[in-house]
Parts: sequence; structure tokens; C-alpha cells
Amino acid sequence: MSTENALLSILVEKVNNDTLVLPTLPAIALQVRRAADDPNINLGRMGEVISKDPSLAARIIKIANSAYLGRTVKVNSVSQAVTRIGLQQIKNVATALAMEQLFVSKNTLVGEYLKKEWTDTIEVVANALAALQIYANKSNKREISVDTMTLTALVHNIGVLPILTEAERNEDVFANPTFLDEAIQKVSGPIGGSIMREWGFGNSFVNSAEHWRNIAMVPKTLGYLDFVRVGAALAGRMDEQKEVVLTRAVERGALTSLEDVKTDEFTELRDNARQIFA
Repeated sequence: MSTENALLSILVEKVNNDTLVLPTLPAIALQVRRAADDPNINLGRMGEVISKDPSLAARIIKIANSAYLGRTVKVNSVSQAVTRIGLQQIKNVATALAMEQLFVSKNTLVGEYLKKEWTDTIEVVANALAALQIYANKSNKREISVDTMTLTALVHNIGVLPILTEAERNEDVFANPTFLDEAIQKVSGPIGGSIMREWGFGNSFVNSAEHWRNIAMVPKTLGYLDFVRVGAALAGRMDEQKEVVLTRAVERGALTSLEDVKTDEFTELRDNARQIFA
């Protein structure tokens, strides 16, 4: 058995035995999510929670003022930003913005992987959001929410984190590209599903994290996973499956035609979405 296979089987065993160390949700995201779930929460109190993290507060204001929300009048305080975004939406928006905190490492190789992972993920988010917004404009359907879509696309490949953490903890054996690439390809899906369950996220998050690569898994109805796959295909993450993913997106109604993703409107929407995380 090669070293790669031996390491992979250790990872798989840890996944199966639930002994793999899963990342924890950033503290500020946890606080915001708990606050949003409190039936007695109000906008002022939510503003206070967010203001505890100055960088999150600044980014929330930036989002409230972004073309992504399609608003022209600028807000300049956290409370105004929370009012504009809304209490239920702020839960996903704040979680999405806090996610970047998880993508850092002291190990050079692992750090490079995490940096690339974050950059690639932003591309998936931007493309998925642009596709969703064109779908919503053309179909007048709003059942798939933009803020939930943002977070679903951001965590779609969260399963890579424990693999990279494992590499960081045992860098002499695990931290080599051949092993990491294979491990990410083979076990990041099941690990991603485990993380979403651990964090108490709903089924659409679990399904996207667990199955986005496995195009044999086709949900009964159009949903977040379809748009995550479109985003991943356009971001260069689906390799030779790209055409299958995009053709199926047309068949399932996520795109009206393959031309949808080649328009100026799509490019502008994608660039606006990318700006959120710039």
C-alpha cells in the first residue's frame, strides 16, 4: 500500500468513526446565529452583537451598501445595515463573512492550499449568485434566497478543512500535494456533510457539501445544489464534467440556455457578488 493510500485510509477511518477533528464555526458567527434564533431579539440588540467584531461590522455595512443588494442610498451604521439586510438574512450573511477566518494556516504548503481554496470558493459563490439572480429575474421565482445561496456556496467545499488541519498537525507525512489532492477529491464530500450536521445546518447545506462533486446524485426539485454546481462548473471546479453540469442546469430550468452565462448581465452580477468578499 502506498503512503498516499495508507494516509487516505486513516482519514477514511477517522471519518467513519467520527474521530476526525471538525472545525468549529467562528465565534462571532455562532453568536450572531444564536441571537437570530432568539424570538425576543430586535434589530438594536443584533447590531450590538455584530459591533463586537469591528471587521465583521465594517463588512456588514459594505454588504448593505453593495450593488449585490441593489441599493443606492448608503447606510453608515451597523444598525442601519442590519435593518436593511433583515434579521433572518443577517444570520447567513454574518456567517458567510466570518467563514474566511477558517482559511488560515501557519504551515506554508497548507496555507497555500487554504488561500487557493478560499479564492476558488469565492469564484463558485460569485458564479452561483449570478446564475441564481438571472434565474430569479427570468422566472420571477424567489423561493431560493440569495443570502442562503451565498452561504451554501461558501461552505460547499468545507470538507477540505479537516484534511488540511490533519496535514498541518502531521506535516512531515501528510503535507505533500499528491496526497492532499487525492484526499480532497475522495473524502472531502462526506467530511463536508459531517461538518454541516455538526454545525446544525439544514439539509440543503448538508446535501451541497456532501454531494456537489457527485453529479450522479440528482435532487427531485431544483434547489441550492443545482446553483452550487453551476457555480463550480463555471469556476473550473468540475473538470470534464463541466458540460454535463451546464446542460443539466438547462434541462432542470436553472438556466434558460447556455447563453445565460455568457451575457454582460451575468458578468456584471458575478463581479458584484465577487466584490462582497474583496
